[in-house]
Amino acid sequence: AKAAGLPVRGYVSCVVECPYDGPVDPGEVARVAKALHDMGCYEISLGDTIGVGTPRYTETLLERIAQDVPLTQIALHLHDTRGTALANALAGIAMGVSTIDASLGGLGGCPYAPGASGNLATEDLVYTLAGMGIETQVDLPSLLRASHFAAHVVGHALPGKLHQVGLDTLPEGVFPVTP
Repeated sequence: AKAAGLPVRGYVSCVVECPYDGPVDPGEVARVAKALHDMGCYEISLGDTIGVGTPRYTETLLERIAQDVPLTQIALHLHDTRGTALANALAGIAMGVSTIDASLGGLGGCPYAPGASGNLATEDLVYTLAGMGIETQVDLPSLLRASHFAAHVVGHALPGKLHQVGLDTLPEGVFPVTP
C-alpha cells in the first residue's frame, strides 16, 4: 500500500489486557506501535478491545508510547465494557490524542475477543466534547436520529447513553436541531 502511495493506518488490539493472555505490558504495546510507525503508518489506533482500561492506565500507556511515537499519530479505539471508554477518551485527549474511534449508538464488539462489548458511542463523545467547548463539526441531533434508525435496523436499543435518553433531552440552544 505504501509503495502504491496509499495511506496506511495501523492497529494494535488488546492494548490493556488480552482475553487469553491477561494484562499487556505497555512497553510491548509501545514496541508494536513504534514498529508500525517505522513502517510508515500515518496513524496507529490503540484498541482497548475488551474494555478494561482506566483513565490512569490510558495515561501510563500514552506516556510510554510518546517516547517512541508522537501522540499526534495515535488514535484510541475504546470498548465500553466497564463504562470507562468516555473517561479513557478524555484522558487521551488531555494528553494530546485528537483521534478517537467511536461508533453510532455504541454498536460493535469483537467476535474474536470474549467479553468485548460495544464501542464508545459517538453521540456520547460528541455531546461531552461540545459541553467542554471542543468543536467536532458533528451535527448531534442528526447523529441521534441516525442512532435511532440503526437501533430500528438491528431490532434493539443501543447501549449509548445519549441514544437511550433521546433527542428531546438536549439542552435548548446548545445543539440546534436540524430538519
